[in-house]
Amino acid sequence: MGATVQTDRVFLFLQGPHGPFFNTLADMLRAAGAKVWRTGFNAGDRVFWRHAKCYIPFRGTPEDWPETLDRLLDERHVTDIVLYGDTRAVHSTAIAAAKARGLTVHVFEEGYMRPYWVTYERGGSNGNSRLMEMSIAEMQSALALSDMEAPLPPASWGDMRQHVFYGALYHWFVMFWNRGYPNFRPHRALPVTKEFQLYLKRLVLMPFQALDRRIAQRRIRNGGFPYHLALLQLEHDSSFQMHSPFSTMTEFLEQVIQGFAEGAPRHHHLVIKAHPLEDGRVPVRAEARRLAAQYGIANRVHYVRGGKLAQLLNDARSAVTVNSTAGQQVLWRGIPIKVFGSAVYDKPEFVSTQPLRDFFAGAARPDNRAYKDYRRYLLETSQVPGGFYSRRGRRQLLRHVVDMMLSPEDPYDALKSGTAAPRQHLRAVT
Repeated sequence: MGATVQTDRVFLFLQGPHGPFFNTLADMLRAAGAKVWRTGFNAGDRVFWRHAKCYIPFRGTPEDWPETLDRLLDERHVTDIVLYGDTRAVHSTAIAAAKARGLTVHVFEEGYMRPYWVTYERGGSNGNSRLMEMSIAEMQSALALSDMEAPLPPASWGDMRQHVFYGALYHWFVMFWNRGYPNFRPHRALPVTKEFQLYLKRLVLMPFQALDRRIAQRRIRNGGFPYHLALLQLEHDSSFQMHSPFSTMTEFLEQVIQGFAEGAPRHHHLVIKAHPLEDGRVPVRAEARRLAAQYGIANRVHYVRGGKLAQLLNDARSAVTVNSTAGQQVLWRGIPIKVFGSAVYDKPEFVSTQPLRDFFAGAARPDNRAYKDYRRYLLETSQVPGGFYSRRGRRQLLRHVVDMMLSPEDPYDALKSGTAAPRQHLRAVT
């Protein structure tokens, strides 16, 4: 996709993923001929942005933000807004203002088929994505213009340590260098000091948690029983809070454990898989044990800390989740899945509509051919190979996404019109 850069393109960056990705992305846009500005809301935003002359600190209160944003858009002649995650308050305000003015909004998110890809869309992601209104038939029609085979994920991935490290570093700067931002309020309810402590604790405990995870997986593997998976998410994650019927993970767990107790055959077990970044702010393990005892199935419920999902999926009978992107791995293997929230992969062709107790009693298999078309469509449009947190992952991501941002068409329209560039096959990203 050969994008010709208009000399009047002006990009305003808001909050991005922890680490240097936004700074590196801005460098490439600037090299392409665009102007770039960054609005920062705390010291963590500032420290990862290397260009002081184009950095604009926001020191006001949340109530001041809409007026400040309008002034920025006018004074800097902004044509494009770039952000990570579309639900935090400062970003939802910016998206509304951009739509009212006809500006382009570039939204980055963790990949819908993470961790091997990053999501790049325009206007919104997750429950606000264009994918929510798109049918499989529409996707298949667009794919008729392409003969690319969907790439397999790489054999290894090295992004998790960097992800946790940059998260801890970001919160350290917010804790100790934030005097210049007296009105800053984090988009999550937990105080920044607690966020930093949890990131640091996770870094320190990673080896011990890995051992605990291996022991739990070995017990399940050697148990010889059929099992179903409950895929948990972070309770504070925007996809869970904004696009699900639950306000706490305990509410989801209770519904799953009750449905399993009522519907699953008595020799089947339930494996509760925690999110890889679960940090203990919510007592998920204790709640799972309490609920399992309450419904009389304590000896049939197992808890596994984060880590990779593949080994558990290999022998799973089915999976349930709110709207975790891990559901993509489930469907890729042709395993039945049921979701409770808004998910971009919630299509009737391959996501179960059975009541929960019936699902556990005998889940209907997904239409694997339809899912393969869906997966291929995503990999040709909004899923970009690479990652935010490792150096090699950023390099791979930037090879594609800069031209996608400079294109006059969003990724979905580019495939339909035949202007989308072919994607590289993935290599291991570390």
